[in-house]
Amino acid sequence: MILQFLISVIILCPILLLFMVYFICRKRKMRESKAFGWASDVTTFILFFSVPLLISSLWQINISIYIICFAIIIAMIFTYFDWKKKKEIEILPLLKKIWRFFFLFLMICYIIIWIIGMLHYIIVYVFYT
Repeated sequence: MILQFLISVIILCPILLLFMVYFICRKRKMRESKAFGWASDVTTFILFFSVPLLISSLWQINISIYIICFAIIIAMIFTYFDWKKKKEIEILPLLKKIWRFFFLFLMICYIIIWIIGMLHYIIVYVFYT
């Protein structure tokens, strides 16, 4: 029951996970940039579930497959440009770039959807109650 509650809170509010992992890493004496990198890597995985869930709860549409397709296309584009630039693909740095791009993209989407949702519920509350 408690584990289910914690997982639900983390999925619905991944920013909490970002701060928790960051502060845990800082307490373990990691450098600030490395701690933020770890926190963003962990949070990215949760954001892949959180963003479609938010969109589904607001507009009753499922975009999970679109996010997966977008992720594959972006990974292909990053791989192509990396190959063109270096002629030899280094897998780990490439995956790190792709993963960090998705962190930025999904976090921006999460924040925008969260703001839109809050505005929607405020407008509904003010004008329809």
